[in-house]
Amino acid sequence: MRNRMYLEIASISENESFARVAVGAFISQLNPTMDELMEVKTVVSEVVTNSIIHGYNEEPNHTIEISCQLYDGEFDLIITDYGKGIEDIEMAREPMYTSKPELERSGMGFTIIENFMDSVEIESSVGKGTSIHMTKMLSSKKTKVVHE
Repeated sequence: MRNRMYLEIASISENESFARVAVGAFISQLNPTMDELMEVKTVVSEVVTNSIIHGYNEEPNHTIEISCQLYDGEFDLIITDYGKGIEDIEMAREPMYTSKPELERSGMGFTIIENFMDSVEIESSVGKGTSIHMTKMLSSKKTKVVHE
C-alpha cells in the first residue's frame, strides 16, 4: 500500500460534492488521466447519492464511510452505509432498474459504476446497510524525477 484515506460524512446531499472533491484530490497522487479522474469522481457521486436516497431515504444524521487506498497504479475504493440495504442485488444491477421510480431517476447507477471501475463487489444486508468495494487500474503512474 502506498497511501490510504478514510472519510466519514453525514448522509446529506451537500456532502456528495465534498466526497467527490476529497476522493479526486486523493487519487491525484497517482497522476490519473482526466478521464480516469472524472470516472472516479462520477462513481463517488453515484454511490454517495444512492446511499443518501436509497439507503437512508434522505433522512439526515446517518453516516457514509469512504475508504480509499492507493497502490502503484491501482486505486481501491470502499463506500459503506448502514441504511436499509438492497433486497435484490442482481436486480439492482440491471440497467434502468430503480426502487424509486417516483423520483424520475434513470436507474443507471450500477451500470455507470461497473463501466467506470475495473471491479465492483456489492455486499448488502437488509436492515444493516450496503458496502461497495471498487478498484480501478490507472493507465498513468506518477513518474519520479531523477536528477543527474
